[in-house]
Amino acid sequence: MNPDPITDAPSAGNAPLLPPPPLAKLAAKSSLFLDFDGTLIELAERPDAIVVDAGLRDLLGMLAERLDARLAIVSGRSIAQLDHFLGPVTAALAGSHGVERRLLTGQIDRPPPPVTLDRATEAVRRFVAAHPGSVLEEKSHGVGLHYRSVPEIEAEAHRFAANLAIEHGLAVQIGKMMVELKPEGDKGQAIAALLAEPPMTGTRPIFLGDDLTDETGFAIVEALGGIGVLVGPLRETQASRHLPDVASVRAWLAEGFE
Repeated sequence: MNPDPITDAPSAGNAPLLPPPPLAKLAAKSSLFLDFDGTLIELAERPDAIVVDAGLRDLLGMLAERLDARLAIVSGRSIAQLDHFLGPVTAALAGSHGVERRLLTGQIDRPPPPVTLDRATEAVRRFVAAHPGSVLEEKSHGVGLHYRSVPEIEAEAHRFAANLAIEHGLAVQIGKMMVELKPEGDKGQAIAALLAEPPMTGTRPIFLGDDLTDETGFAIVEALGGIGVLVGPLRETQASRHLPDVASVRAWLAEGFE
């Protein structure tokens, strides 16, 4: 009997994790969900310093065609930011860690920003001004505090964010060398919602991501009989498969579709 490429994956949490099976073998019955920063593009010192090449746009176009549009970008960035960097793309978009979603039809599920977000953003702005090297990232439904250039302030940044979240009724989202304040909602919930909509209804989900913010997505897809793929250094994860870096992600996405 031939092994099933998904059900015969190693259990989440075991190491080392194997690479995912070729996408071409999974594509017919699957929907593909992709994180953006650290998965499709390399991380940068500042969130606005990323480089999105034409090759990525071409790759996403090819994937949308081969998957019959069962493709979604699931990112911590806002939908407006994704539109800015990617331009027109035939994919559903889940932005702000799943708080906002746009379907292929153009239908948008976007609650109003929290009424306290402006005050929280101003507080983060003051923190950044007092900590040179840290970076403020304003989003439509959240505010990020990046400290990649000043890792020594990590504990202070996390305490600050936790206190600010309590003060303003927001949720804390921890990521790679950053912390964000935002409404409740996560990537797992976004993936589940997108899977309830055509053309993804009834398909097996595949989700690639690199960050702690992607763990809720891994948990959802694994629970639904799909496959989570951790990108980057190995760590404890809900994902059952692994790719080492952005270059290997690009190669895996393109393999078998040329």
